[in-house]
Parts: sequence; structure tokens; C-alpha cells
Amino acid sequence: MNGLMQFMERYIIPVATKIGTQKHLVAIRDGFISTMPVTMAGSVAVLLNAFIRDFPRNWGWDGFVDSAIIQFIIGLNGHIWLGSLAIIAVIFSVTLGANIAKAYDVDPLPGSIVSLSAFIMGLTQSANLVREVASDALSADVIEVLTEAGITVTQIGENLQLGMGGWGFFQFSAHFGGPGLFTALFSGLISVIIFSKLMLKNLVIKLPDGVPPAVSKAFAAIIPATIALYVMALINWAFGHFAGMPMITWIADTIQAPLLNLSQGFGAVILLVFLVHLLWFFGLHGTNILAPIFQTLYGTAMNENINAHEMGLEIPFNWTAGSFEAFVWPGGAGVTLVLIVAILLLSKRADSRTIGKLALAPGVFNINEPVMFGMPIVLNPIYMIPFILAPMATATIAFFATQFGLVNPVVINVLWVMPAGISGFLGTAGDWRAIVLTVVNLAVAFIIWAPFVLAANKMEGAEE
Repeated sequence: MNGLMQFMERYIIPVATKIGTQKHLVAIRDGFISTMPVTMAGSVAVLLNAFIRDFPRNWGWDGFVDSAIIQFIIGLNGHIWLGSLAIIAVIFSVTLGANIAKAYDVDPLPGSIVSLSAFIMGLTQSANLVREVASDALSADVIEVLTEAGITVTQIGENLQLGMGGWGFFQFSAHFGGPGLFTALFSGLISVIIFSKLMLKNLVIKLPDGVPPAVSKAFAAIIPATIALYVMALINWAFGHFAGMPMITWIADTIQAPLLNLSQGFGAVILLVFLVHLLWFFGLHGTNILAPIFQTLYGTAMNENINAHEMGLEIPFNWTAGSFEAFVWPGGAGVTLVLIVAILLLSKRADSRTIGKLALAPGVFNINEPVMFGMPIVLNPIYMIPFILAPMATATIAFFATQFGLVNPVVINVLWVMPAGISGFLGTAGDWRAIVLTVVNLAVAFIIWAPFVLAANKMEGAEE
């Protein structure tokens, strides 16, 4: 054990510390965190619609759902969803730009504007919609009205082909939501890094001291912003010219889709769970250090699941960021809520029981710092194995339960402080089997933790 700890402290911990403090990764992490006010508002709206629309319909209470007041509330929630989760890529482009600029000690406001502009310029702007109908489905008067509205009507065999195209058609669901996050990340990083470096090189327009600060700052950002956006325009042109497709399509097909598919594998899930808890054992916030991976991959999957659920579409991903919170570490990293219960039931150590009593209430709400640093678990060799093994076991059970359809995927983003059981039930939009899965996972975690709690009783000073 000492050899392993020395190896980790010498080779792994310094690397993890550098990753956790690397300014670009920190900016990405903080960019995702900064979206929380609107993402949680959108999640609350989706959750309310699940309660007043989805649950009642599942129970056959269509009359309740069709009432005027319920339809009014559903509509309000729809507006909130439309302005939050449905456009999460747009929102993230703003928060990312601000945090990258802040990392370079540059004014974050123009940084966020540059990032948003760079993202928007990469979106496709035209659409061609074609649909065929039977020849006798449209009268001559209707065809005339459609033609005047700019819709082409072409006779093809026994059917009529209706066509409409033009400029100014953004692909809302395909680009503004979760599918656009990777492009927002790429365009924001490139454009704002260029902008920030030019600002730091003082390549700015300077105005006299008497000019109001707001005007002076705006003029100072003109040259760096112009150069940054021209670079992004050239990159977008290059994708269209050489790849034969817009940048956002290339990123979605070549980078985003393969990575998201990879993230759905058991190996990826269990590796991340292992790394999070290994870092935590050495006192490093594993979830924060690996937040860029969690949010970029599993956060994107979470947003796509939420939007698909709200629009009544097929749920695209089995495993999301919410799956970890709901099923893998209920009570906090390491399933430490179970450790607290095991200590209160089995421990003879006065110090452990005191910490357990103090940590129980926070642990119910997934706040486990009291037990992490008070027990402590950090750098405590006797608790290293169960701290890592318990969440790996719960991840395995939850992954395959979701994979085989024994419990529905997580489709609603629930606050991380939601108690175990309730979190899974709400996250799966009311699947009662999520409660059963949580209970099973807690029981398995207890079986893993209990022997080590009993072993701790035999340590020197246990009766003091």
C-alpha cells in the first residue's frame, strides 16, 4: 500500500494537479457551470411537465392533462425550456467565451460576444424542404396559394412534390441544443484565445482619457475581435471548401458522434468512476478535475435526452451525467452515505461514530466533505479499497440495468443535492424501478463497506 501511495504521489498526483489547474480546462469547466442558472430553470420546467403531463398520461388521467390550467402551465414550461435547454449551445458559447477571456485577464464581456459570434457564423443558414402528396390532395386554388407563398409544386408521376428552400433557416434542434456544444467549444476556444492574446499584445485602438470607459473598452476590442472573427471565417470557409460540409456538421459527424458513442460503453463509464475516486482518495476533487470530460460528453448526452423527452422523441442515450448522480454515488463520492450508516451500526470507535453522527444529515443530501476529511477517507489506507470498489460496483449494476431496459434512462436533470432514491425517480421521469435500483446499489455498497468498518474496530485506539 505504501508503495502504491508513493507511486501515485510521485507520478500521478502532479499530473492530475496540473490538469485541474490548466486554465483552458478550468475555463471549459466554469463555462459549463456558468450555464447552471438557465439549465436548472429548464430542468425544473421539464420536471414540472413530467409531473403534470407525463405522469398523469402514464396513469390514464388524460382529462387532468387536457384541462385549461394544466395546458397553460405546460405552455409556460415549454417557453422556459425553449429559452434554456433547447439553446444550450448558444448559452454555453457565451459563458465559455467569458471564462476564457477571464483566464487571460481580459475583459470577459467582449470575449463572450466574440465567442457567440464565432459560433453563429459556423451554423448552416439554408434549408431545402421537400414533401410529396397525392395529386388529388390539393385543389387548384390551394396550389395557387402555395405557389404565391414561394413553395414550388411539381408533378412527379401520380404525386405532387412540394418544395421550399432559401436562406435564413437555422437548424434549431440540430445546432442550438446539445448537438452544437462541441462546435461552440471549438469555435469559442479558437476565437477567444486569439482575441485575448491580441488584447494582451496591446493591439488595440486607444482613445483619449476623457472618453467614457465603456466606449474606450469597446474601441479597444475592435481590432482583436475583427482578426479573431476573420480567422474563424477562414476556418469555416476551409471546411466548406475542402471537407465539402459546414464545420458544425463535420464536428458533429467526425468528433462528437464517435466520442458520445464511446462514452456509452461500460469501459468508459467504469474508468471515469475509478479515476474520480482515485483522485478523491488523494484529496483532489475528482469530479471537478474530470469535469471537462463529464460535461462535454455526458453533459451533452444529458441535454439531448432532456430535449428528446420534452419533444416526445426516442431517448438517444442510456447513460448521462445524471446517471452518475442518481445511481453511482448516492450520498456523495464513494457512496459514503452507506459508510456513515455502517459506522453508526457497526463501529465501536468513538471518533468514527462522532464523525458519522455529524456527517449523516449532510450525507443524505450528497454533501460528503465532513466524512471525506473528518473521518478521514482521504489518505486512509483501510478505506481506500471500499471507497473505490463500492462506486465501481454500483456503476456496474446501474449501467447494465439501464442497458437492458430494467430501468429507464435519466432524462431530467435533477439538483445534485436531491436525496438517494428520489434523485433516480425524478431523473427517470417517474420510473419506480429507479428507486429499486438505488436500494439495491445501497445494499451492495453496504456489503462492501461493512467488513472494512469492522476491521477499523481492531485498529489501535479503537476503544479510546
